[in-house]
Amino acid sequence: MADSGIVLHHLENSRSHRILWLLEELGVPYTVKEYKRGPDRHAPKELYEVNPLGKSPVITDGGRTIAESGVIVEYLIARYGKEKFGIKTDETSQEWIDNKFFTHYAEGSVAPNLIQRLLRVEVPKKVPFVVRPLINAVFGKVDASLTAPDLEKHGKYIENQLTKVESKGGWLAGTAGPTSADFMMSVTLQLFLERAPEYVGPKTKEYVKRIQERPAYKKTLEGPGGDFAYLYKG
Repeated sequence: MADSGIVLHHLENSRSHRILWLLEELGVPYTVKEYKRGPDRHAPKELYEVNPLGKSPVITDGGRTIAESGVIVEYLIARYGKEKFGIKTDETSQEWIDNKFFTHYAEGSVAPNLIQRLLRVEVPKKVPFVVRPLINAVFGKVDASLTAPDLEKHGKYIENQLTKVESKGGWLAGTAGPTSADFMMSVTLQLFLERAPEYVGPKTKEYVKRIQERPAYKKTLEGPGGDFAYLYKG
């Protein structure tokens, strides 16, 4: 990866892994600046100098600083890969609608439930041992009544979509190759498999494995930022 105007500011084990995959698929030169999490699992102060929110991914390109996964994915495709990964039909087509939907669905609908599931596991670890059983019980009830039913619905929804597009190429928007929807959902689904595998169907697992088998995806695991803790190994 030669130096270029594109720099990916990559926080370890973050959503920026989807940007690594897209950059490799695009074949454009880029560099990765890695940031390690502190003992509190937060980003280091150096990342706050790039993005005041201290979140990753962030890219810089030609003097522009761009944050938020969805914005970065759509920007990179529009500028460097519209012919390869863009939707060829207009906003009246089902492909265009499905692509837009899953591009935003990844973080807008699925991710909040996965964060709630993570909190269910992590928060009880932070409280004193004497009250841990009580906190576990409370969080367990919240998970069972709210988070788990929603995760089950999302798992079925994604499985149904992959069933519908199977004969069209198997990508989420019903296209012959990946689009922004697939780049966005790649990390989301691996987090889903890590945190709520009981709600993930066989077609979804096959879809994730197919992403991981792509040469460009394999390259992301070899270079800077490739040590992704949530890699699906099923």
